Amino acid sequence: QVQLVESGGGLVQAGGSLRLSCAASGRIISINYMSWYRQAPGKQRELVADITSGGTINYADSVKGRFTISRDIAKNTVYLQMNDLKPEDTAVYYCNNRAAAWGRVGNYDYWGQGTQVAVSS
Repeated sequence: QVQLVESGGGLVQAGGSLRLSCAASGRIISINYMSWYRQAPGKQRELVADITSGGTINYADSVKGRFTISRDIAKNTVYLQMNDLKPEDTAVYYCNNRAAAWGRVGNYDYWGQGTQVAVSS
């Protein structure tokens, strides 16, 4: 019902920047929550940042002051601007939306396919 397509990952040197995008499409009624997670090799997936439908934003302590989450409601797109990247930010980054879609009752979590971010020292 809802498809998420991520883009913007890549290889960057420490101190550099990347901007991730996640565009949602499909039979969307509303998107109530948008977030970015990441999973490093051998580690559990962790929340990086999220934004509610009311605009409340939350960041993991490890990225505060360096990452910025934003959204374009008209485009059903969420962004993650990542500045001052560190080697420990290396991970696969996943977009997550909690949305209501036609043909399915209630809100469900949808995930993107993931985009690799690699930061060299």
